[in-house]
Amino acid sequence: MARETVLGGSSDDDDDGDRPDKQSQDDDPRLRPQRMWEIVGQREVYERISIAVDAASKRQEPMGHVLLDGPPGLGKTTFALCIPRELDVAVRVTTAAALRSPRDLVPYLTNAEEGSVLFIDEIHRLPHAVEEYLYPAMEDFRLDVVLGEGVNARTLNISLKPFTLIGATTRAGMLTAPLRDRFQVREHLDFYSLDELTEIVIRNANKLSLPIDGESATEIARRSRGTPRIANNHLRWVRDYAESKADGEVSVDVTHAALKMAQVDELGLGRLDRQYLKTLIEVFGGGPSGLESIAHTMNIAPDTLEDEIEPYLLRIGMVVRTSRGRIAKRRAFEHLNIAPPADDEQPSLF
Repeated sequence: MARETVLGGSSDDDDDGDRPDKQSQDDDPRLRPQRMWEIVGQREVYERISIAVDAASKRQEPMGHVLLDGPPGLGKTTFALCIPRELDVAVRVTTAAALRSPRDLVPYLTNAEEGSVLFIDEIHRLPHAVEEYLYPAMEDFRLDVVLGEGVNARTLNISLKPFTLIGATTRAGMLTAPLRDRFQVREHLDFYSLDELTEIVIRNANKLSLPIDGESATEIARRSRGTPRIANNHLRWVRDYAESKADGEVSVDVTHAALKMAQVDELGLGRLDRQYLKTLIEVFGGGPSGLESIAHTMNIAPDTLEDEIEPYLLRIGMVVRTSRGRIAKRRAFEHLNIAPPADDEQPSLF
């Protein structure tokens, strides 16, 4: 079994919001697969990473640096923590937010064991100065430390033990090209199918010692937006509801009642999702409307709408974004049981 070392924060005292152990781990670690073969879905990614792991093990060399990108909750951290277990090496975990200056990065690199893994979550948030320190470390396993200032400054070259850097990001486009190109293995994680999510729900229900039938598991999966993290959150809520209201028995009716109380509808839309659609339709006539106008009307920050609400609505075809603004599609009207406008009143791209 690989040894795991989770380091919290930088060399300075950090507030709770920057602690890596709070950002990089699930609420219930029992639900996270411990080995790659336990991971459901992402089979093409799994097979490619398995080959890289197997080849590195046979050569007895550190695995090439790995970059994992994709939307939140799809398993980037799970893959990142399973890889060192497959390699049987130590792993150190941090987040880019904790690495505020180069000196915060130095202990992670100088204390790394040969062949070990350094996992940096949300790596796109690395400050530029820290990122530049990573370049020689990733390529030549060397750390260049500048001592002194001005004409008295000198550079100290510190040799590092070969290691593997695993970076995870939800915004690969924000990575600089020099950093992105230094990763030998780059994988994108995509959303899960209904069957895959159903299997995940059933497996995790067993881990929670919660008897569940296939129909209830499918209902939870259907409302989880193709995302295992959301499925796990719904499963925990259904378990709590069943224990409180149904003597711990989970059935389709109990599942429906639990998710209805949580205001999650059959498409996985929550209260804010429906409020967004209603605002766009009832206030702005279905659009086009600018994001800030919608945000001010809802009294919600525009970033919240753009990062948390819109991606799923765009993916399922409820809304489209155009140069003129957001436009509600016919499916959004139908889902809210609102009569769509007449043909001559419909905006283009309706």
